[in-house]
Amino acid sequence: MYAIVNIAGKQTKVEANKFVYAHRLAGNVGDTVELGKALLTDNEGTITIGAPELDVTVTGTILAHVKGDKVLVFKKKRRKGYKKLNGHRQQFTKVLINSIG
Repeated sequence: MYAIVNIAGKQTKVEANKFVYAHRLAGNVGDTVELGKALLTDNEGTITIGAPELDVTVTGTILAHVKGDKVLVFKKKRRKGYKKLNGHRQQFTKVLINSIG
């Protein structure tokens, strides 16, 4: 069984007993969190689509708060001597999906 869930504005496919990286969520490591609205579920071939959402509860446990890969932003204007280099690392939360139901 899997579900498509809206987490912080992003649609994410989640399955029970697997983990997913979501944008930084409030809470400490070990806390149980209820994830966003379920938009679609698939139960052994039976697909249910919400209009716009379903009454399905998706719960998970926060495993860690991590950072993503570094993204370099480089700006330059030719023949002007202007160069600027910035780096950015996105904050993520690693969540283990406990149940869909």
